[in-house]
Amino acid sequence: MRPLALLASILVFAASAVAQSTNTSRCTNLQQLQLDHAHVLSAEVVPAGGFVAPPRPTGPNEQIPLYKQLAAFCRIKVQATPSDDSNIQIEVWLPVSNWNHRLHGIGNGGFAGEIDFEGMARALDSNSATAGTDTGHFADGIDARWALHHPEKITDYGWRGIHQMTEQAKAVIAAYYATPVAHSYFTACSDGGREALMEAQRFPADYDGILAGAPAYNWTTLLTSAAIGMQTLLADNASYIPAADVPLIHRAVLAQCDKLDKLPGDVNDGIVDDPRMCHFDPARITCKSENGQHCLSAAQVKSLKTLLTERRVGDTAIPPIMPAGGELDPNGWPSWITGNERGKSAMAGFGSGYFANMVYSDPKWDFRTFDPVAGLATAREKTSEALDSTNPDLSAFAKRGGKLIMYHGWADAAISPLYSIHYYDEVQQKLGKDETVSFTRLYLMPGVKHCFDGPGPDRIGQWGLPAMKDSTAANNVIHALQDWVEDGKAPEAITATKYGELPDHNADPHKILMTRPICPYPQQAHYKGKGSDKDAASFICQ
Repeated sequence: MRPLALLASILVFAASAVAQSTNTSRCTNLQQLQLDHAHVLSAEVVPAGGFVAPPRPTGPNEQIPLYKQLAAFCRIKVQATPSDDSNIQIEVWLPVSNWNHRLHGIGNGGFAGEIDFEGMARALDSNSATAGTDTGHFADGIDARWALHHPEKITDYGWRGIHQMTEQAKAVIAAYYATPVAHSYFTACSDGGREALMEAQRFPADYDGILAGAPAYNWTTLLTSAAIGMQTLLADNASYIPAADVPLIHRAVLAQCDKLDKLPGDVNDGIVDDPRMCHFDPARITCKSENGQHCLSAAQVKSLKTLLTERRVGDTAIPPIMPAGGELDPNGWPSWITGNERGKSAMAGFGSGYFANMVYSDPKWDFRTFDPVAGLATAREKTSEALDSTNPDLSAFAKRGGKLIMYHGWADAAISPLYSIHYYDEVQQKLGKDETVSFTRLYLMPGVKHCFDGPGPDRIGQWGLPAMKDSTAANNVIHALQDWVEDGKAPEAITATKYGELPDHNADPHKILMTRPICPYPQQAHYKGKGSDKDAASFICQ
């Protein structure tokens, strides 16, 4: 090697070593950072490809390929203790280089209980600083035993954990980069959608852009509905609908509802565009005799009608499950409604976990003796303040320039999409149509289940799904949200994509099965009258 080339190589190596040493010390120095109601547990630089996710409450964490692709980052663990009974674990990840001056907060699902490292990895991969939290307890997302006799932990789970995560993350970022966050975003689905709306309502200065998927915002009503569902299906043997009968229900729904979509040649695509337009009658699949096959008994039909019909509990209307063509597959009815065996559904797990541990503080609570009217009243008295994010007054969030995008699958068996429609309508009634559309959008996704999956095109870059590398604001809701916040470009239709599957069940980016525009509510995608029904260009929002 020539002397000058050798000297240049030495200088580059030396500069790199100095930079690496500086980044390491800058990160480890955060261990001395003083925080409000919190302290730093550790701060270390994770080398490129060196992150290993810790065990989950239920066992080893999946080591996804993205972890090996991550650039070096500063990993800070924080413990927040805003009350004597608080133990909120928070992680903040900071890109060592190429930070885009954004913070991306990651929410939770179910009863929370763990940090979403996969979601944080995706945010970090886009050069954002990111933060996640367990909201104050370590448990599986369907386990609420941690809440028994711990009202402060319920508060941490309800709203304080996410707010603490956000405040501590901003303080850590300012200390590390010597500059504050330019734009902050929060994305999550399900309980995380509830967290998202809670942030917009209670802490409008926390985030500039919020993406709330299938929000479980009306928690007390939603979980009362779960208890009613348990009574409907499990009160006696005759009323129970096993998972083996779900395909029958699915076929009957499509036979009656799919034909309402105006597609070329009366094509049935397995997607119900708007389930509100189909008045599905379960009586059509009643057995003609006691030994009938491929049908439901009278008791089962009665149960099905109850699940699919709006119910009044006192003066409260509880939205029904929608007959939307998404009954099949693991993320449909077998998981959420019927369970793969009696009493093992997510609906039963959440209903019993909530009322036993949060409302009545009685591990022996029995759904059979549950009085819905009294139960809902007690649930509201005990937990509404901590858990419900139902306030439609988002004026403070709007005034400071905040933008909110909600999305919900029409085929969601966990949380009826009618909840999201109801909340959007309430915001509009409170603030007026013009003000509401100036900062809020709601997208309803035909054929999409809880947060994602289903027969419809379900990929819009949302929480829980990796974004495709070629995504833009036209087909990625997070990019659309960022453009709205940072450039004032309000989103209109977003193209949703249905991909084929790779052997590992991840989406195959080289196999697009269908694209379809999802439209800002109350618009819907309508077929233009020509072109492929698998191509978004054949549809228009009206």
